Amino acid sequence: MPSTFLYGRNVHANGIRQHVLRYGGRGPALLLIPGITSPAVTWGFVAERLGRHFDTWVLDVRGRGLSESGAHLDYGLDACADDVLALISALQLRDVTVVGHSMGGRHGIRAVKRGGADSGIARLIMVDPPVSGPGRREYPSAWPWYQDSIVECEKGIDGERMRHYCATWSDEQLRLRAEWLHTCDLRAVKTSFDGFHQDDIHADLPALTHIKTGLMVAGRGGVIQPEDEQELRGLLPALRIARTPDAGHMIPWDDLEDFFRALGELLDQPL
Repeated sequence: MPSTFLYGRNVHANGIRQHVLRYGGRGPALLLIPGITSPAVTWGFVAERLGRHFDTWVLDVRGRGLSESGAHLDYGLDACADDVLALISALQLRDVTVVGHSMGGRHGIRAVKRGGADSGIARLIMVDPPVSGPGRREYPSAWPWYQDSIVECEKGIDGERMRHYCATWSDEQLRLRAEWLHTCDLRAVKTSFDGFHQDDIHADLPALTHIKTGLMVAGRGGVIQPEDEQELRGLLPALRIARTPDAGHMIPWDDLEDFFRALGELLDQPL
């Protein structure tokens, strides 16, 4: 089947350079926001398939990939959420479906909260987002795992060495991560990681009742527990939940077909 990849481009939005990849180019708009150490290019294998059904845009979050980086930037949750809102406006997208993995789900939540009815976002799918926060249990991944892998990649490593950090990934996935992880600014990643424990996204959730919301839970991720699902549904009564029982937190890397099954369930269309 022909590739759905169209191009990458840079957009000046929210005062910075934001880099995006575009797939498909037809159909409803979908913005994919990756997680804490995932440049847009590493989600290409997912976006290729989404591009068959949506006008799909994949974002390099500030401080990652080819988007603007550096000590001068604010990497906090509000700034990243405002990036999302400004990008949607700059691209002139309407009624966007935002699919945010992990950190990206938290960015989507805060963007809807800050943008309100004028956010341009019609639906938010949160893929195994961290539910840590003030007074809550810690996010299950420890900081040294991120720091050590990024520092090694800044020096230059191959996919085989990356297996030390991502033991279950395929050779292709390992090579891609080894190639691109150095573009994740350590300051950006540390700010986001700290934010997992400092930012209260639960307080934002009642502001999402005007849009459609979905939650994908990784059965082996350890991020979202049954009691978390119950709390989230209490804050968002219309929240739809789909589960991928055999996948870890990086769901598409562990079980791609079940990821698309669950996502299709939340989007009300087969993928």
